[in-house]
Amino acid sequence: MQVEPDTTQRKTFQADRQREMAAELKAVGKLNVQDLAKSYGVTTETIRRDLSDLEHMKLARRVHGGAVPWEKQTLERKVHVRNSLNRKSKREIGRLAVKQITEQSTIAIDSGSTLTQFAELIPQDLEIQVVTNSIQTAQVLMSHSGSELILLGGKVRKDTLAMVDAEAIRAVKTMSFDVSFISCDGFSLERGLSTPSTTEATLKQAFVSAGNLVIALVDSSKQDQEFFRAFATWDEIDIFITDEMSDELAAEIERRGPSVIRCSRAD
Repeated sequence: MQVEPDTTQRKTFQADRQREMAAELKAVGKLNVQDLAKSYGVTTETIRRDLSDLEHMKLARRVHGGAVPWEKQTLERKVHVRNSLNRKSKREIGRLAVKQITEQSTIAIDSGSTLTQFAELIPQDLEIQVVTNSIQTAQVLMSHSGSELILLGGKVRKDTLAMVDAEAIRAVKTMSFDVSFISCDGFSLERGLSTPSTTEATLKQAFVSAGNLVIALVDSSKQDQEFFRAFATWDEIDIFITDEMSDELAAEIERRGPSVIRCSRAD
């Protein structure tokens, strides 16, 4: 005689599993579907249902391949903190980005610690015109004999040392660049590139619109992070340079628009 499954016990196990998953998410900040399936000895479809349940309870937010906490970080890190994080990865990203610059070109460089390290790697005698809203990047390029440097005016945001007010935005809207180099605070498949600040986002949008070629320099710590203002969709980006990314995610991003270059896979 066939014994009917104990649905009460199954629901209890499911509730226990989801409780543990919620606690782990709070502790580590991100969950991966494949890892959870192996850990609990269930199918990936079961884990995805669990994550959907947690999302309905506002304990998790589904992202590509897993979940992140429902309540996202919305405050920006101070500039000195940004500069100290993932320095090796950012330098490798910058090294690949420099290869995209040609002599006698006009480029825009957005604000951000990755872009400052990129600026440090630009050859000092390379003859280019550079427009930036970043005080840090301007300081780096002032010593470059080949660069003609234009620093946008406006109000300085102390958290990022960037000019971001209406004056800077109006100036960029009158310009055109061979290449716009941009960065972001977070990216996801669903929303593209985002940042916490509305004024930063508006200026980044202007850089994107003014670039004949748009290249995003973003380290992998920004993956599956979503902030208040999305400023670029994937089809607005031509090249996305990062340090680490799964083949699956890289292929999905490329399907949506840009070419993906990874430090570990390049050269």
